[in-house]
Amino acid sequence: MLRDMRNGVLYREAEDLIRALRQPGSGFISDASDVSTNGTEAAYAGTLVDTLSGTPPTRICLTHLLTGDTRVLTFGPNIDRAPSFSPDGKCLAFLSDRHRVGDYQLYLLDPVTGVARRTPRVDGWVEYLHWSPDGNEILLGVADHGADLSGGQGAVTSERNEEMPTWIPRIEAGEEDSHRWRSVWVYEAATQSIRRASRADQNVWEAVWCGNGAIAAVISTSPGEGAWYTSRLHIVDAHSGESREIYRPKDQIGWPSSSPSGRQVAIVEAVSSDRWVVAGDLRVFNTQSGENERVDTQGTDITHTEWRSDRHLLIAGHRGFETVVGLWDAESGTFAETWRSAEITTGGFYVKVSGLNDAGDCVLVGEGFRRPPEIAVIRQGGYQTVRSFATDHTDHVAAVDAVEQVTWNAPDGLEIQAWLLLPKGKGRYPLIMNVHGGPVWHWRPAWLGRGGATLMLIKHGYAVLFPNPRGSSGRGQDFARRVVGDMGGADTHDLLSGLDYLARQGVADPDRLGVMGGSYGGFMTSWLITQDTRFAAAVSVAPVTNQVTEHLISNIPHFVSLFLGDTYTNAGGKYFERSPVMHTQKVRTPTLNICGALDRCTPPEEAMQFHNALIHAGVSSVLLIYPEEGHGVRKWPAAIDYAARVVAWFEENMPAQNKD
Repeated sequence: MLRDMRNGVLYREAEDLIRALRQPGSGFISDASDVSTNGTEAAYAGTLVDTLSGTPPTRICLTHLLTGDTRVLTFGPNIDRAPSFSPDGKCLAFLSDRHRVGDYQLYLLDPVTGVARRTPRVDGWVEYLHWSPDGNEILLGVADHGADLSGGQGAVTSERNEEMPTWIPRIEAGEEDSHRWRSVWVYEAATQSIRRASRADQNVWEAVWCGNGAIAAVISTSPGEGAWYTSRLHIVDAHSGESREIYRPKDQIGWPSSSPSGRQVAIVEAVSSDRWVVAGDLRVFNTQSGENERVDTQGTDITHTEWRSDRHLLIAGHRGFETVVGLWDAESGTFAETWRSAEITTGGFYVKVSGLNDAGDCVLVGEGFRRPPEIAVIRQGGYQTVRSFATDHTDHVAAVDAVEQVTWNAPDGLEIQAWLLLPKGKGRYPLIMNVHGGPVWHWRPAWLGRGGATLMLIKHGYAVLFPNPRGSSGRGQDFARRVVGDMGGADTHDLLSGLDYLARQGVADPDRLGVMGGSYGGFMTSWLITQDTRFAAAVSVAPVTNQVTEHLISNIPHFVSLFLGDTYTNAGGKYFERSPVMHTQKVRTPTLNICGALDRCTPPEEAMQFHNALIHAGVSSVLLIYPEEGHGVRKWPAAIDYAARVVAWFEENMPAQNKD
């Protein structure tokens, strides 16, 4: 494989596709996230691409909910994100690193004039913000320079504000490293000042206002990523920083929100594999007594909580193939579903919305496999597009002839669900199974124009299967928990039985089956080809291939012990049995191994040792290490190169041309 593919046909095809869908330099908004509404307008982070280099930049944009009229309010440089309307709707707070890449600070913006001003700088970079109920203060979640991003954010270490000679060694001091802590700060509008609101010996992963004088926070006693898995819920005094623990969960917690009075706090508790990726049971707490109840959400794994009043809690989540929005009434204790769809969801890790009123109406960034991102409203259970970000080139997705929901039974009888995307033409199709990350995450209808590899594969004649094996979100905690302690066990057969089913149905060509995936999907890709020789080609991205080294050199050792149910000191145990690198003598599948040099979650050594073991076993293998990438390939032009190489690998090893 050539090191430089920029003059190749597939690279040019990938670049032309991204240019058509992103329209760099045109001022076109090609994507959106982080929506917030004041009832009349929607503010959001809109992606406006200047050139195909670096991280796709976002700007604060505003769309009128009745007319669809849209304005771009900020112009960088770098990235402007996370807009949030003040409670009175007259001011927008947002985060920007315009003064230094990666160093996000708080800015305030007048949505009428478009004038923005920076607030006093905090010592660290701001991850998120929340207005107090009275609008007088803004809570800031601050990470030290040197803290790691979560796996879903790229799992790279943020830069420290240090100017050192290049020969100075990097020092790792374990979880007590002073550069990794997260804290809460408060901006006071009246005095335009910032103060720290959390203790130095507590690491705050997430926090929200709990009334006007207190904070509900997810806290651990150390800052390492592994400490997140055992975090607890605290109520913190916003002035003294003193806190009291009110809940010690069995699993992981996330997405806290508080009623305006601060009397009630809602959180999501779920078995989780990644920080910021929590989908599960809704719990509501009395903040004084600590008493809590698990809310019946009719089988929906909750991913968003937002109190609209002391009585009404707006929630959203996933149930099987569906995205669901609903309202919980604190007085009656009842949950009412207000909208659901199996075709439309939102971008990001899971569904997020922004409430309009106490009736469950909301604003969201809607999208689907063949539906470009759009600002939309849900009113009285009806979905309405306000502003679509479709282009004249959106017809590229017409290569997808059909999107189907597929189910089959695993060997133990458990029903497995999947999305199947078919190209034009008739089966039997060459089919590529793409395994999602996590394992506690799931595939849902995400806009195909955002990336490039999947759409290119379909245009080249490949069918693509997106399975949700046991452990996936949207099927309840019992389903998710089935992978805990058994990663690489029964989930293996969930996937293989799906390929058997599609072959029996005449959909998949059993002689042209490929497999790919990232993170947990990278592990499963590497694992599957050691367990079954049916695959004609494999692409493993950001994999775990040696559970012992993953435990000892990654930043998430707790993840490995949780999902294997073992310890690395148990010689011959699951750390050995479930390590793909220990089984490479059984592999026959040509494999493309891809990793980022900066990845802290699944370090590049994982892909490197699997590649070397395959070469030693006489298997065709290529290793790609992207020097500026972390967990996944996210920046341009590396993402263009990635798409071209994935398609090239499958074209070389399992051509899409029919044999008939």
